Amino acid sequence: MTLAIEHSPAQSAIVVWDGQCDLALALTEAYRRCLPDATFIDFDSLAPEAVRAAFERLAPGDLVVLIQSTSFRLDAFRIRVELFKRSLKVVEHPHLSRMPGVEALLYIDSLAYDPAYFRGVGNALKARIDIAQTGVIDSGGEQLLFASGFEPAKLNVGDYRNMHNVGGQFPIGEVFTESKDLEAVNGRVRIAIFGDTAFAVNKPAHPITLVVSKGRIVDAIDSTPEFDRVLANIRADEGEIWLRELGLGLNKAFTQDRTVSDIGTFERMCGVHLSLGAKHGSYTKPNIKKAAARHHVDVFAITESFTLDHEVIYRDGAWQVN
Repeated sequence: MTLAIEHSPAQSAIVVWDGQCDLALALTEAYRRCLPDATFIDFDSLAPEAVRAAFERLAPGDLVVLIQSTSFRLDAFRIRVELFKRSLKVVEHPHLSRMPGVEALLYIDSLAYDPAYFRGVGNALKARIDIAQTGVIDSGGEQLLFASGFEPAKLNVGDYRNMHNVGGQFPIGEVFTESKDLEAVNGRVRIAIFGDTAFAVNKPAHPITLVVSKGRIVDAIDSTPEFDRVLANIRADEGEIWLRELGLGLNKAFTQDRTVSDIGTFERMCGVHLSLGAKHGSYTKPNIKKAAARHHVDVFAITESFTLDHEVIYRDGAWQVN
């Protein structure tokens, strides 16, 4: 709250929570200790109008924390979007019920904030991505080549000083971009984990090798029935399967061996992930019709190394820049 969100006792705070899972209850208790002067609202005990009325009493720069076992709905009121429009700081913890037992402890670990690491590595990665002409993912005998440079990288590292909105979905820890020319991505990449049709982390018994030609997935070797369903859904809605996001996760609480079930949380895993499907709202491409783009499925590469312009920036499970 102090280092990333820069919340001070002089500012008001509202914590909206529910008690539908152990992790939600644990986080609520933690926020009671960290924000002793905040107003705490049990989402299940109030009508949507009363929750909205509480938000309306806040001033720009105040804080809203959303602790959600699933995802709060206030009719047509898009909570985070509307709160950002009011210049409020927002911290979201969604889908907590997907992470029971030991997974909850991993989630709590992922909330620890080291500004020197996240900001130092994050900005170093952005500096390299923004000038790089090529990139290569080596996934142990297979290589995926990005041959046309990258879009300006975006940061999710808990540094909001030059950003319009403060906060977002937690945990944090990611730098992301995509190829300037989507068709300039070719080769093969082995993936160990993917997001399945239930938005859950799916780790098959053996890696799946994706064959990429002109930015599209044209084959999946050693696939599984569930991954086949993912690909079939994308093809049915979009006709072909684009590879778009290049995500560089920074959060060391998660690895390919330390996983949680919620794919939106695990996306921050320390390593490289990609997205399948045409949807990637952060960048506009002439060959993608935004209205028809429906899918964004995260897949996690086995990464022996990742290089930019022949400089190794990831190896042995860690980022090599600072």
